[in-house]
Amino acid sequence: MAEKDSSRRVESSLKRTRFLGHLGLIVGVFRELEVDNLIDEKLPKERDHTVPHSVCILAMLLNGLGFVGQRLYLFPDFFKNISTERLFGDGITREDLNQYVIGETLDRIVKYGPTKLFTEIALHIMTHLPIPVHCLHADTTSVSVYGDYDDEETESIDITFGIPKNGRWDLKQFVLSLIVNQHGIPLFMNTHSGNSSDKNTILEAIQSLKSVLRPESEVYYVADSSFYTDNNIKNMGKSFWISRVPATITEAKELLTANLNLKTLKSDERYSFYQTFVEYGGVKQKWVLLLSHKMKEKKEQTLRTKLEKEVEKAEKSFKKLKGEDFFCEEDALKAAEKWIQDFPSVSFEKVDVKSIKKRELGKRGRPSKDEQLKTYCRINGIIKVNDAFVLNEMDKMGLFILASNDINLSPEDMLKYYKGQDNVEKGFRFLKSNTFSISKVYLKNKKRIEAMTMIMVLCLMIYSIAEWKLRTKLEEENETIPDQKGKPTKRPTMRWIFFNFQGITELISQNKGQMKSEILNMEEIHWKILGLMGEKYENIYL
Repeated sequence: MAEKDSSRRVESSLKRTRFLGHLGLIVGVFRELEVDNLIDEKLPKERDHTVPHSVCILAMLLNGLGFVGQRLYLFPDFFKNISTERLFGDGITREDLNQYVIGETLDRIVKYGPTKLFTEIALHIMTHLPIPVHCLHADTTSVSVYGDYDDEETESIDITFGIPKNGRWDLKQFVLSLIVNQHGIPLFMNTHSGNSSDKNTILEAIQSLKSVLRPESEVYYVADSSFYTDNNIKNMGKSFWISRVPATITEAKELLTANLNLKTLKSDERYSFYQTFVEYGGVKQKWVLLLSHKMKEKKEQTLRTKLEKEVEKAEKSFKKLKGEDFFCEEDALKAAEKWIQDFPSVSFEKVDVKSIKKRELGKRGRPSKDEQLKTYCRINGIIKVNDAFVLNEMDKMGLFILASNDINLSPEDMLKYYKGQDNVEKGFRFLKSNTFSISKVYLKNKKRIEAMTMIMVLCLMIYSIAEWKLRTKLEEENETIPDQKGKPTKRPTMRWIFFNFQGITELISQNKGQMKSEILNMEEIHWKILGLMGEKYENIYL
């Protein structure tokens, strides 16, 4: 029995499995686009450590896109059972990817400039792939941080309290600006102080990208209403832009409340529109008033629920008002007039003033026969739902205005391009998801936070490129792969592809001093995906 146990221990010591999974796909994108070469050129090694900065950055990308729910900066144990030599190259072990080496890489990124490095990577990738840039979507988000940060690092962003977009007023934050193309691929990122204005940071991001981008065709910069100011419009120059118009602008208020004859949008019957031309910020532009029937229906239901609560609140308040005493009829009517202004959702069905007689304040008990009673006035009336207010609110629901300085742009195309704004929102949701966790950042060094944010956006870039490339190949080859329900699709998410690769491992065995490597659990669907992605991807799994 002892001999048998001993032989099992020897056999097990000669065989090891290492996780490979979807990590080879990430490495494939990184190497195919020669991002490693660019990083080593821009960030040459300055200290005597084994691995170059490109390997450290790739390691952080694999950790960030590992979808293991582990903080990107709680890093060292991630590679304990990972196939490091197959992913990084011969001789590279998990011990080489320690927290000190990773810290040095983050510091090197800080020294070079996180935004500068990211922009150069994006431009480099665009020389290797025909990434479309017809629509570029810009937006900002706030990122909460944990811990206290002093102001000693004067050259870094100011991590402070601001207006949070996640509702966490108790946490300090910084602001991330992002520009993605129509497929959600990030092409620009920057970090800003936590109290930065969206109006300024969006324009700054657009102008920074404009200064280095050399597109072969026209580009539309798309943004939400925070972009739409007279200063930003003037500073855009001749570049085309599309933006939602804030409803607070006087001209917008007039258009939203006007009685107009809307036409059905040819490309999408769920919308009706009215177009006009205006000049704002000294720039002639086309405004398109759009009515989303689906949005209107949804908001009407929300209004009904809200209205029920408001009427209930008004009834309680009016009951209290009817119990108040006034010295004269005029005072009572003035109070009623003031009260109704605070409750526009209701109106008076009937209102009048009645007189009551009461003892002077402070006297108790039953009044005597000859006692003089004081006369007071009280409001008497009935309230009802203000139908005019409700109809007016319903008429405005689902209405919004889009604007562009391309006055030849059709309403159909303007809406189509603006809808792509959801791509940048998806990017923010990706970065803030629990599996990725940019939303729970804590690093002692503020400058490293900027570098780490760049790494996180680089993760989004690699993920988005992989997804776009696979979908493009499936369309070109007229191929499909099964989705989560087993149905054929040409538009799988990369998260689903990653999940499909989870069971793939590398078996490393030793026989007579010779090491042998074998990939286990590969199926036909895996080879099909790798074949579509390209030879560099297949080689990682051979």
